Amino acid sequence: MFVDKAKIYVKGGDGGDGLISFRREKYVPNGGPAGGDGGRGGSVIFRVDEGLRTLVDFRYQKHFKAKRGEKGRTKSQHGAGAEDMIVRVPPGTVVVDDDTQEVIADLTRQGQEVVVAKGGRGGRGNIRFATPANPAPELAEHGEEGQERWVVLELKVMADVGLVGFPSVGKSTLLSVVSGARPKIGAYHFTTITPNLGVVDVGDGRSFVMADLPGLIEGAHTGIGLGHEFLRHVERTRVILHVVDMAGTEGRDPFEDWVKINDELKLYNEKLAERPQIVAANKMDMPEAEENLERFRKQVEELRDDIQIVPISSLTKMGVQEMIYKTMDLLEQTPDMLEVEEVAEVEERKIYRMEKKEEGPKFTIRRENEGFVIESEAIENMMKRMQMTSHEAILRFARTLRHMGVDEELRKLGAEEGTIVRIADFEFEFVESSGYYY
Repeated sequence: MFVDKAKIYVKGGDGGDGLISFRREKYVPNGGPAGGDGGRGGSVIFRVDEGLRTLVDFRYQKHFKAKRGEKGRTKSQHGAGAEDMIVRVPPGTVVVDDDTQEVIADLTRQGQEVVVAKGGRGGRGNIRFATPANPAPELAEHGEEGQERWVVLELKVMADVGLVGFPSVGKSTLLSVVSGARPKIGAYHFTTITPNLGVVDVGDGRSFVMADLPGLIEGAHTGIGLGHEFLRHVERTRVILHVVDMAGTEGRDPFEDWVKINDELKLYNEKLAERPQIVAANKMDMPEAEENLERFRKQVEELRDDIQIVPISSLTKMGVQEMIYKTMDLLEQTPDMLEVEEVAEVEERKIYRMEKKEEGPKFTIRRENEGFVIESEAIENMMKRMQMTSHEAILRFARTLRHMGVDEELRKLGAEEGTIVRIADFEFEFVESSGYYY
């Protein structure tokens, strides 16, 4: 089963929680805090494997979650970091963030890797909060949550030569003649609905990979027919082998066919119009093919003088070997990875954004029933990290709110002793002595 597009969910592992612990050993004076940090969560990493040719595995498994880091340990020992999750993908895979449509990576080389969901940092244990003023803190942090996102995988077939042309012009037959591939062949349109690959042996020690790509029709660049399902694969090929039915067996004009297909390629991606191209004038064993070929040559020369036209017959194999030689020669003159524009791994890219400085407060307060609701991303993130399980942690939290100006704003809005204050899923009682209690 050939699958060239998939949408999957990836999540990096959460960091391990820090530990609150104290060292109590005989003959060890002033043991002090001994809670270690949590371990780092595992990341989800995509790695290219040349043994894969399709995204079919992602049809049955759509969720990939890395393991979380271990919790901190006693005696100041850090928790172990989790192993990264390696997900194998075929060469030619483009990874796109489903929300932002940003291209995360363009994976083309064997062994190439990219981190698509980074694991969270481990939480700090109480050894990190010790100070001369507070040598035995009962404070620790939860591990940071791992990155999560939906990503779209698009596979663009990696082939040297791509066979393009209208349906039923003989592309599949040609591939079966020049290689060991056995594509489906039939006397009807769209016999080929997925790309077929074959290795072509030139005969002089050289070889190249040829892809039989599904037939195009007018309007394909807008998604008509197989549309984009086909066109994405053309972008990867270094040379285009344009197969034209020179006999016009279906009543179409060969030159008009050639023009329409080229127009579709250009409308999809303007750079495809610059791709080296050879025209395989197929079905030359049929009546009227010779007359059509002469007229076709003159019409093409008026538009482009760099197009090689090779008369062939896939059925009788006439001219096929000459076409293979010319294709191989053109390939050797074409730089490798002509249009494969790789996107640097996320770890290597630096993105600078100018953000408008916030002029107002970093929180908002609104009244709800008899109490108040505080909304602030900074405060909520702090609460997620801090382990609110001790009186000391509550006091630290209260001091932070007071320094941010939350207490003063609540008083202005009419908060009194015992008023309920809610932040996210946490509820507290407002106390005039600048303390908040569950």
